[in-house]
Amino acid sequence: MSLNSRLLFALLGLPLLVYALMGILLVVLSDAQARAEYTDRLESAGQLLAPSLADAVAMRDSQRLEQLASQLLNLNDLRTVALYGAQGNRLLTMGLSSAPADNQLTIDEEPGWLNLALTPPEGSESTPLGWLAAEMDTRALTLKRYKLIASLSLGGMLLGMLMFLVAFAISRYVTRPIEEANQALYRLSRGDYRLHLEPSQATELYQLSCHVNVLAEHFQQAKRDMQTQIEQATSELQESMDTIEEQNIKLDLAHRSALRANAVKSEFLANMSHEIRTPLNGIIGFCRLLGRSALDTRQQEWLQHVRRASDNLLMLVNDVLDFSKLEANRLTLEEADIDIVALVDEVLGLHAPEAQRKQLHLVAMVYDDVPTPLCGDPLRIHQVLNNLISNALKFTHKGEVIVRVMLDNLEGQHVVLNLSVSDTGIGLSDTQQQALFSAFCQAEPSHSRQFGGSGLGLTICRQLIERMGGEISVESELGIGSTFSFTLPLLAHKAIERPAEINLSNAVVRLYENHAPTRYLLEHFLHRWEAQPLAFDSPEPAQLLILGLEHDDFNAERYSHWQTVIDQTACPVLILANGNNFDLPALRLPHGGETLYKPFSRAQLVASLKQLLQPSLDLDKPVGSLPALPVVPQTLKLLIVDDNRPNRELLKSMLENPNLAITTVESGQQALEFARSHNVDMVLMDIRMPGMDGIQTTQALRRLSSTWARCPIIAVTAHVLSNERQQWLAAGLDDVLIKPIDEAQLDQLLNRFLGLTQRQSVSTTPLLSQTLLQNAPKPNSHKAPATLPVVDLEMGARLAGGKEYLAREQLKRLTDSLAESEQHMRAAFAQQNLPTLLDWVHGLNGASRYCGAPELALLVETLETRLRTGGLNRAEALLEEVYRAMARLRAHRSRLLSDELSR
Repeated sequence: MSLNSRLLFALLGLPLLVYALMGILLVVLSDAQARAEYTDRLESAGQLLAPSLADAVAMRDSQRLEQLASQLLNLNDLRTVALYGAQGNRLLTMGLSSAPADNQLTIDEEPGWLNLALTPPEGSESTPLGWLAAEMDTRALTLKRYKLIASLSLGGMLLGMLMFLVAFAISRYVTRPIEEANQALYRLSRGDYRLHLEPSQATELYQLSCHVNVLAEHFQQAKRDMQTQIEQATSELQESMDTIEEQNIKLDLAHRSALRANAVKSEFLANMSHEIRTPLNGIIGFCRLLGRSALDTRQQEWLQHVRRASDNLLMLVNDVLDFSKLEANRLTLEEADIDIVALVDEVLGLHAPEAQRKQLHLVAMVYDDVPTPLCGDPLRIHQVLNNLISNALKFTHKGEVIVRVMLDNLEGQHVVLNLSVSDTGIGLSDTQQQALFSAFCQAEPSHSRQFGGSGLGLTICRQLIERMGGEISVESELGIGSTFSFTLPLLAHKAIERPAEINLSNAVVRLYENHAPTRYLLEHFLHRWEAQPLAFDSPEPAQLLILGLEHDDFNAERYSHWQTVIDQTACPVLILANGNNFDLPALRLPHGGETLYKPFSRAQLVASLKQLLQPSLDLDKPVGSLPALPVVPQTLKLLIVDDNRPNRELLKSMLENPNLAITTVESGQQALEFARSHNVDMVLMDIRMPGMDGIQTTQALRRLSSTWARCPIIAVTAHVLSNERQQWLAAGLDDVLIKPIDEAQLDQLLNRFLGLTQRQSVSTTPLLSQTLLQNAPKPNSHKAPATLPVVDLEMGARLAGGKEYLAREQLKRLTDSLAESEQHMRAAFAQQNLPTLLDWVHGLNGASRYCGAPELALLVETLETRLRTGGLNRAEALLEEVYRAMARLRAHRSRLLSDELSR
């Protein structure tokens, strides 16, 4: 409750409450006094008439009784008069209301009634002769009471109004200064310090106004001080910003100088490395020629030192050359078909002499689920594997080096392989692992002298793998060994599951191999090629014996033992020796056989098994070659997804082929419904569609099944920026086809993904591109050149694959849709709705690219590019020019119709 309300209540409520209580008391006392006076007067009148009434009763004079009762009734304002005899019987009743019953003589107890006994005259018996009962009329008393209450109420109202005026004046006098002070404090809280309160006469209010004024002056002064400090801080900050800007300019200049110097350094290294390699190759070549001549022992030793130093120098120069190319960004990656098994076997073959010299097991395991062929840069993959295997052999003195190739992920035509190189060498500590991939860094400083190398190999591997889109990591424990693994994204457009290289028709092969990984690998190969491997000590007869022998098995004692085993074996023997033919003596094979030296390739093993187990096979056929890809089926299924019907019809017309069954749908949702019950071999997907766009539809299709995950999906669009193309490919699309469709590019895609070749036709895209580019407006101009025709049916026919009727149909459909397109484009620009405007411009761009409307095609292409790069700010003038071109194209519709009629 506010202070004003409290004052009003105190000054107005309490006096009115006292007045009301006094008024109630006055009414009660006045009413009681009036009733008492009325009763006394009635009793006096009754007592005066009682003797006369007694005589009349005694004499039984009824006429006199009526006169006396009437006189009593008229004189005293009574309502009812009743006379009763001594026995209680009613003698007379007069008045308005009914008298009590005859037997009710206790009338005194009833309110408003008066009871008097009628006694005989003096000197007679005291027994009453009867009773007089009279009822008073109290309306006068009630009226008097109401008049008193009304008078008191009126007086209370007048008193209340007077007290309200007095209380309101007093409260306003007291609360007004407080309200002013409150308003002043509110303004102070809002930052308005320019107020001043007038002092009040009351001491307390005067002090309050003075204190508020002092507070306002204090705030105003503080604001001035703060503004001064802000201006000073701003000035200092501006000076600091100027200084920082100068420093940034200097740092930028220094950074550019450092980049130029680094580029010059990298260029110098690249050039010098190449220049050094030329004479170094000559030195190495002449050293080899000199080694064939007659030299004494000391000269041979010197020559060996020269060759070793030259080889080390050549390796160092090659590393520096690759590193400088990577730094100078001059290294380019190529795309070629890769047989990963052949590539790994080739790398292992290069390192076979080192593994045989150190008597290490060098094994390659390419898992069966790795498809083939893959598409990538075989030279760089070869370089990475070569470096990792070289390091593993360099730092391993006993044990094994195993290369594993596993399938990490397969989605659509994109494959991610996981390649690892494990060794049982000296290992690496955690500290050494952290700095392992830095340039010119080795695990220990002494390694460069003990093992050789420049410290650039792993750095080059890391950068090459990152350039190919993968990642490299290492897991190692000091003294136990290391595992270098890296991921490798590759394309698998034509990849199929690797077929079995040979069918051994359940041939029984006895196997002996102490090295567990090699034994597991051989057993897996034999099972895959449908052979039955047996343990070495199995008593069952075999068609072939495979012996895996270590270097120690060729000493004198072990050699004779194995020769005896071979002599006692009644089948051919395939020896897998861990060494080379120069160091190991040959074993006699009386029942035929062959010796392979580890590490052997899969192709070598297949050739040996064919020769020993299937002599009837055609040995002239290249053993290592892969089977040909399956023949293209008679009918391939192709799905076209486009919301524009003319575009669908044109694509279908361009793809007419007896080997193609084409299905068209108009939305992403329809494509999903179709894909749930059908499979296709290829999809042409429009990107911009209402509802689900092409990207969302592609991702949904990929999630349906493994078949759809591998299905080639090609984006078909009229406009794409370079960054958008990369995003689409990353989202799961396999390629992008730009409208208008170039039939040569379409043939390449069909041949690439389906192995199907369309008829060769003249490329249409260069025609349109050349026309548009030659007549393209300057960057600051929005006006189309006058030489560019509005309609060119000849060009339209070429764009439609040589079908003039289709070009005319496309052009008519375009002109019919121009009014709706213009309406939506104007509405979207008025609402500044860039996405909606882009959708309509993109649709118009795609439609105009299939027709012979070069002027509109050029303007719409320019407009879409400007909207995507600069937004709505610089598109208004170009929009107006597009509207005018649309109007000119609509004006040619009647001419087209007349030409058709004349035909």
